[in-house]
Amino acid sequence: MDCKIGDTLNGFITGIQPYGAFVSLDDATQGLIHVSEVQSGYTKNIQEVLTVGEKVRVQIIDIDEYSQKISLSRRTLEEQFVNTGARKKRYFTNKHKKIGFSTIREALPHWTEEALVLLAEEKRKFK
Repeated sequence: MDCKIGDTLNGFITGIQPYGAFVSLDDATQGLIHVSEVQSGYTKNIQEVLTVGEKVRVQIIDIDEYSQKISLSRRTLEEQFVNTGARKKRYFTNKHKKIGFSTIREALPHWTEEALVLLAEEKRKFK
């Protein structure tokens, strides 16, 4: 198959892995749609977006000169950004309370004292 970067082709999904989907472009040529190129936004599970045997329209975004592997994209053909749902930012601490990480300089004397107490306890166990 004679193809170049930027070409838009039709193909069929022949296999799906967590990292991407394999697309048959013709009887002798296959390419890969990386999970990041399936759709705009974040794709948590590629199998919720694509299925084996599905006809897809893809664009060639790269052809490796050495191995001749073809990288494909569906995302570049989208008319507009697809909203995959907002992800709420999660905090490990309550951002409304005045707690959190102390600087190392403030915490170091306390850590040193704790370590010395633990060492003294271990030393007493072995006497």
